[in-house]
Amino acid sequence: MSVIRGTSLTGFFEETTALGADTDALLRTAGIRPEDVGNFESFFTYVAMIHALEAAAQRTGVADLGRRMARRQGIEILGPVGVAARTTRTVADALRIFENYLSAYSPAITIEVNRLPNPEWAFLEFRLLIPDPPPHRQAMEMSLGVALRVLRFLLGSTFAPLTVHIPHEPLGPREDYLHEFSCTPRFSESRAGFTLLASDLARPLVADDTAHLAMVRYLDTVIDRQDRRLAGSVRDLVRQLLPTGAATIEVTARQFHLHPKTLQRRLAAEGTSFADIIDGVRRELTEHWLRDTDMTLTHLAHELGYSEQSVLTRACRRWFGVGPTRYRAAHRDV
Repeated sequence: MSVIRGTSLTGFFEETTALGADTDALLRTAGIRPEDVGNFESFFTYVAMIHALEAAAQRTGVADLGRRMARRQGIEILGPVGVAARTTRTVADALRIFENYLSAYSPAITIEVNRLPNPEWAFLEFRLLIPDPPPHRQAMEMSLGVALRVLRFLLGSTFAPLTVHIPHEPLGPREDYLHEFSCTPRFSESRAGFTLLASDLARPLVADDTAHLAMVRYLDTVIDRQDRRLAGSVRDLVRQLLPTGAATIEVTARQFHLHPKTLQRRLAAEGTSFADIIDGVRRELTEHWLRDTDMTLTHLAHELGYSEQSVLTRACRRWFGVGPTRYRAAHRDV
């Protein structure tokens, strides 16, 4: 089960107490020991953190709890990962440290930097790796807020990204997001993260080679360097290919330089199949978009790579026992 460091809830006591909540009760319900909160040497499950944040937001009636929590955190919550990143030579180097070593903070999350069709832009993506997570809008907004604070630590306090991509509907006025992230917010996105100027990645940092090398050597001793299973990588690729209609085994196998039959054999050795992965990704995305967004069913069908909305309806009945409209109505927060 994926875990996260206790520093992920730094500021939780202060924020929830100020809002009049019974903080200890919230933590106990989520299965978190109060003494673990804010302690880098302690762990609790990522799902427990999600439950604590969602319950606190619901109990206090504060829709922007995750963003409030982010204001109480910064690069220091990452411990040695943050030190290794801020002692590199450029922002791009720092982000590569996060890509390679963030699992020392939590194996449940990762970041990835990708170039966009416009060569002047890059996309910094935040990804949650645990399958079938519960609703986690507060945790997502907290994570994006912390990511922005880390970027401002590296690039200066006035740094502003071009856009922020949020994978759910807004939890309050759009103007609040403009103020919080200092850029255009885009909601109900398939990816979470920020669009940046590619030139920002080349910005220099104050390097400290001695401290950097010491932190990297330490991190190499504490993280799991085993390659991820092929099924996980296929799943990630399928998520990207579905809206294009190109999520076929032939296209996917080509991306891994494998013959389709070889890909099927290797997936079978891991206890799954390409069809199972496609179906699982579609179900997960459908649950998210029906539960957390107002995306139209026509648009949802397209995002899942279905040719017609009727195919989506049949799939929902197979997965959930009801059609998409009834599922959305039954699972919306009161």
